[in-house]
Amino acid sequence: MALWQQIALPIVTFLLGGVLGFYLSQRYFKKYLKENPPVNENMIRAMMTQMGRKPSEKQVRQVMQSMNDAK
Repeated sequence: MALWQQIALPIVTFLLGGVLGFYLSQRYFKKYLKENPPVNENMIRAMMTQMGRKPSEKQVRQVMQSMNDAK
């Protein structure tokens, strides 16, 4: 094996692994978000009901707005 091959092969392998890893992790994350969507208004209503509160529409929208602002 030539010296340039001993240097180039690990670098190319590392770069290909990084690109492939990034692509696969991005695909997995998109699939996960599609299957398990973030909190929505129905989830907030259910949480407030479990806590013994009767949520009004205004309260639900305020909580959603505060969560969106926190992002």
